[in-house]
Amino acid sequence: MQYIQYLIIIIILLVIALIIIKANKKDFHIEANKLVEFLGGKNNIISVEVNMSRFKVSLKDVSIVNKDAIQKLGARGIVEIDNQLKIIFGAEAARLKKYIEELKKK
Repeated sequence: MQYIQYLIIIIILLVIALIIIKANKKDFHIEANKLVEFLGGKNNIISVEVNMSRFKVSLKDVSIVNKDAIQKLGARGIVEIDNQLKIIFGAEAARLKKYIEELKKK
């Protein structure tokens, strides 16, 4: 009887852990669309490059970029050089590049 109680408690804890993990997982497409919006829209983006965790984007107008919002999306750092932004996003950088390139083709 006691083992059944322990088993029920473990199952409940696992379910709670899965719910917490799922709630904290961000939807990639929503986040990528927000990034494009914060970069001034897809028409403001000239080109995108990725080098490891760095996401380099050339823009028509850097002044309309919302850097604070990009930081809140999870950027670990942003460097502005002329009409380019170098943003450190980590492992998601390559996936973001692919998504933005597909978005620009539409």
